[in-house]
Amino acid sequence: MNKQKRQQILEILRDDNPHPETELEFNSPFELLVAVTLSAQATDVSVNKATRKLFPVANTPQQIVDLGVDGLKEYIKTIGLYNTKAVNVHKACQMLVSLHKTEPR
Repeated sequence: MNKQKRQQILEILRDDNPHPETELEFNSPFELLVAVTLSAQATDVSVNKATRKLFPVANTPQQIVDLGVDGLKEYIKTIGLYNTKAVNVHKACQMLVSLHKTEPR
């Protein structure tokens, strides 16, 4: 698919739904990043159940890094592919902490 065709598809989607919404529950861009990552091949319902428990405990990159992969798994083990997702979310948080040296807003 060439660039022009991709652009046409995006324009059709934008015109059809100019203000898309998600059923994922989040309170910050970081929480949305985590929720979307967890949502791959999972339902929004299952992700929301897990993040309702996770986010009160860890909703910043540093807090998730501090949980560690095994700690994160305990919160998301009800979501399919949770082992891989825990590793990937943890790595992303390590990158955010390393690149920004402080918590993103």
